[in-house]
Amino acid sequence: MPLTIEEAIARVPEWANATDLKSSPLTGGITNENFRIEVGGDVFVLRIPGADTELLGIVRATECAVSQLAGDIGIGPEVFYVIEPEGYLVTSFIEGKLPPPEELGTQENIRRVAETVHRVHEMETIPETFSPFRVVEDSAKIARRFNVDFPDNFDWLIEQMNTAEAALKKSPFTPKLCHNDLLNANFLDDGQIRILDWEYAGMGDPVFDLANFSVHHEFNDEQDHWLLEAYFGEVSDANWARLKILKIISDFREAMWAMVQIGISKLDFDFRDYANTYFARTEKGMKSDNWDKWLRNSS
Repeated sequence: MPLTIEEAIARVPEWANATDLKSSPLTGGITNENFRIEVGGDVFVLRIPGADTELLGIVRATECAVSQLAGDIGIGPEVFYVIEPEGYLVTSFIEGKLPPPEELGTQENIRRVAETVHRVHEMETIPETFSPFRVVEDSAKIARRFNVDFPDNFDWLIEQMNTAEAALKKSPFTPKLCHNDLLNANFLDDGQIRILDWEYAGMGDPVFDLANFSVHHEFNDEQDHWLLEAYFGEVSDANWARLKILKIISDFREAMWAMVQIGISKLDFDFRDYANTYFARTEKGMKSDNWDKWLRNSS
């Protein structure tokens, strides 16, 4: 069972004798509970993860280590304390705004995000690895353990995914430290782009980070062109195809995340509808007129 907010606060030594501590819940987030903590004139964020989140592929030790790295170089909030052995993070509170998707989708902000993501990919290596293909496979095994119903076309989706992975392997990538969950809620703008929530960080394909960012913000072709140009300095046929393929694989991974949540989550959220939405997006992408062309051009 996760700690209560009172239990978690009591585990932070610097707060043990505080008489002015105030806590209030922060909105947003499906997997975790986040609290604003005001104490001694400073403001922090305390995050309490949900139960069984290791089944989502989250390794708290890795998350804490990467959060520390990101905070040290100003990409993420600074880590103030880690409640062990649970791995609950206490970080600085950043006074910034959550830029809406349409704002992050401007050419200038895409450039800013690309530069920040490039800095992430230059961070030091870690032992943990990340592959969206393995996440789909592992999530399927876990969902079956919880007797979650799968869509009728799931085997076909897996076949298409395997074909995509084989095509991408013809043009190997150099693994970089990636965030792997660049949805809109994980960005803050306080004059510079900050990235939050490093739960899924691992060594992986840098283009997956770009694809994940793009698909979560529903970028069109023009915006994808801006993104690749900002990150690589040019738009090659191979990177264009790789981005487009991995956007679809990102949707598949998102659907499978929801499938595991159907089995384990106690939250009042319609994970079935969420999964169905992303399964439909995955099928649509794999049946698009460009799918076969992207597979050919990806290497």
